Amino acid sequence: MATRYWVSSLPVVQGSPASSLWSRLQDSISKQAFDTALYRFKIPNLRVGTLDSLLALSDDLLKSNSFIEGVSHKIRRQIEELERVSGVLSSSLTVDGVPVDSYLTRFVWDEARYPTMSPLREIVDGIHGQIAKIEDDLKVRVAEYNNIRSQLNVINRKQGGSLAVRDLSNLVKPEDIISSEHLTTLLAIVPKYSQKDWLSSYETLTSYVVPRSSKKLHEDNEYALYTVTLFIRDVENFRTKSRERNFQVRDFEYNSETQESRRQELEKLVQDQDALRSSLVQWCYTSYGEVFSSWMHFCAVRVFTESILRYGLPPSFLSVVLSPPTKSENKVRSILEGLCDNSHSAFWKSEDEGVGLGVSGDGDTHPYVSFTINLL
Repeated sequence: MATRYWVSSLPVVQGSPASSLWSRLQDSISKQAFDTALYRFKIPNLRVGTLDSLLALSDDLLKSNSFIEGVSHKIRRQIEELERVSGVLSSSLTVDGVPVDSYLTRFVWDEARYPTMSPLREIVDGIHGQIAKIEDDLKVRVAEYNNIRSQLNVINRKQGGSLAVRDLSNLVKPEDIISSEHLTTLLAIVPKYSQKDWLSSYETLTSYVVPRSSKKLHEDNEYALYTVTLFIRDVENFRTKSRERNFQVRDFEYNSETQESRRQELEKLVQDQDALRSSLVQWCYTSYGEVFSSWMHFCAVRVFTESILRYGLPPSFLSVVLSPPTKSENKVRSILEGLCDNSHSAFWKSEDEGVGLGVSGDGDTHPYVSFTINLL
């Protein structure tokens, strides 16, 4: 699928049919740039309005186009990110079931959504407002999804760090803990390569440690997690002596209700994340189709407006879509220029090139209307 297209228009000489110019363009492209895809871009007879209204509209077209194009790319990138996280290959982007490149190259104006008798400013403002609403909705939905992801990431970091900092609740079972009127069980974090030192010394760190009470529960790349049971009155003394030997006693209180609550919270967050991701992906696919369709109608208004300002009234021009490979771009530009009326070419090739009314909007000066559509 091509991802870069030109939307261009050529002036049609009064009294000559547009089909004649279309045939000449097809013939020139097939002979001189056969690797360039060429399509008609059919624009209906829109309401022209006044010259002042067209000039005012033209000033806003480039800015609005950048905004609409930007929103379409935001949604596309969001789809790619969501499906990358899910490990799913992205599906083809479509407009009402039609691939986006086909929708562009076979564009048909939607009279029901955009009546051709409506003022051009009304159509453009309506499209801009619709896209702005979709962008706002995207921000809200993505923020909601990212909030859930952030909460999960915090929990995963707590469970995935080293034993010195991570949450220990899922590593400790009820039978590992002794809690009575006089005895308690502590959890000690022992450097991985100091385990022999721990096993040979923990019983004598203080006077009230229960012999042979230490049991290893878990080990990671840096530390090992051990239990040790002792008299409650000796806890603080044991902490101090352990710290002197480079053993860390972690604060931990086992509570079965708390453990179950945390487990349920984690399960709910995972379910919420999956549901939000699925909903967001579906919304993005649908909204991308709406944005792309509106964008193509906007481009049709843009071609119409710039062609009137460039070639004059009554409207008489041929609008096309091309997708030339990079190596053929100069050749295609030459073909388009050669098919322009000589009066237009002479003006745009004057010594003061660039001083004329540059309504093409893409930074290049041509004797015909042309701008680029980037699908990616």
